[in-house]
Amino acid sequence: MQFKDIVGQEAIKQRLINSVNENRVSHAQLFLGPAGSGSLALAVAYGQYLSCLDKGVNDSCGICSSCRKYQKLVHPDLHFSYPFFAKHKEDTAITFIEQWREAFIENPYLSLDNWRNTLDAENKQANINIAECHQIIKKLSLKQFESTYKVLILWLPEFLDKQGNALLKIIEEPQPNTLFILVAENQDQILNTILSRTQLIKVPALGYQEIKEYLIEKQQQTESVAAEIAYLSNGSLSQAFSLLQHENKGYHQLFVQWLRLCFGNKGEELIPFVDQLGKFGRENQKNLMRYGVNFMRECCLLLSGVDGLVHLPPQELETAQKMTKVFNLDAANFIIIELEKAHYHIERNANPKILFLDVSLQIIKVLNYKTISQ
Repeated sequence: MQFKDIVGQEAIKQRLINSVNENRVSHAQLFLGPAGSGSLALAVAYGQYLSCLDKGVNDSCGICSSCRKYQKLVHPDLHFSYPFFAKHKEDTAITFIEQWREAFIENPYLSLDNWRNTLDAENKQANINIAECHQIIKKLSLKQFESTYKVLILWLPEFLDKQGNALLKIIEEPQPNTLFILVAENQDQILNTILSRTQLIKVPALGYQEIKEYLIEKQQQTESVAAEIAYLSNGSLSQAFSLLQHENKGYHQLFVQWLRLCFGNKGEELIPFVDQLGKFGRENQKNLMRYGVNFMRECCLLLSGVDGLVHLPPQELETAQKMTKVFNLDAANFIIIELEKAHYHIERNANPKILFLDVSLQIIKVLNYKTISQ
């Protein structure tokens, strides 16, 4: 993994490169960023740059023996730890290393859901157990084999329970030239004893334009499809990949049609429409709810008079401006809450026809009987 392969995050890349070139590499670092921001990919690219035998000013060479091993995740001085779904108490990350390599190489913007699906774990609880903590200590107690640096990347330290305290000494007093990188999504769920011993590097969510341009240039998507997926992904490239795998249903047209049927209180047309939504499949239903929440939030910005913060494509912006004339801020917030609840229940396999009909009735009620005159 090279820095040039990672979408956006130019400031973070430069900061990491400077730390190597200026010999200011902190031995314990926490890359904190939302899912799909590229924090895990950045950690691997950082390790590769440190170990590269012919590094350039802005990136690793990509062709030396060290880089080739890093790209296959088989470098003897590169180690990974991550949550897994143990079948036996002695299971550690090494038990699943082949699946891990395959999953990361296929998608460097790996999410926990992707990883769960790779292992066919269904609803099992992921964790990083005490056996894995002991394995980490063992790995980091050894000297380097080939590289100047030994690198251990611990993905999602949020899954370390109290047993994570066993790592405190090795984090605080590691072997020389040992780099411990934690890649996390939620700072509040990390043990404070570990958090206080790391240098924090915040990785922001990707921008709408960055994801859109990537989808057009690298994934050969049309501008309209790329715009909709970038909008729905909320700055997460892993979510964008997930959306690409499902048939595009034209979420904007569907959602606006739904609102218009509810506003017109057209029961005869609404029932077959709800039946149609019920046949979309769970992922597309979730995407429709997610799109609706995002669209209504943009409407809230318009209603609040902060048009400059709205990032809707031109056609959707025009629709939103028209729709804000028929409901107020309270109604928009009410609809957002109902859509979020629906998304939650879809994830838990609620009956889609009953669910969509109930949401429709709630929207009809707020649009036709609770709307405050503008």
